[in-house]
Amino acid sequence: MAMEANEIERLIKEALPDAQVTIEDLRGDGDHYACHVVSSAFSGKNRVQQHQLVYKALQGRMGTELHALALQTAAPN
Repeated sequence: MAMEANEIERLIKEALPDAQVTIEDLRGDGDHYACHVVSSAFSGKNRVQQHQLVYKALQGRMGTELHALALQTAAPN
């Protein structure tokens, strides 16, 4: 079952309200996305901790509804 890009963005923004989210459907199949997230919640956190925040925001959908997510995260400059 594929997941829409707008649903991914909605979930991330619910968990990280100031997030700037850019999503690209890599194959056009709704299953393989690249996602860039910038949020102040990432300040002072390492890359693994940043990714964990995004995966938590996806509420267990990673690996089920969402097959592949190439994730890039950053704190604002």
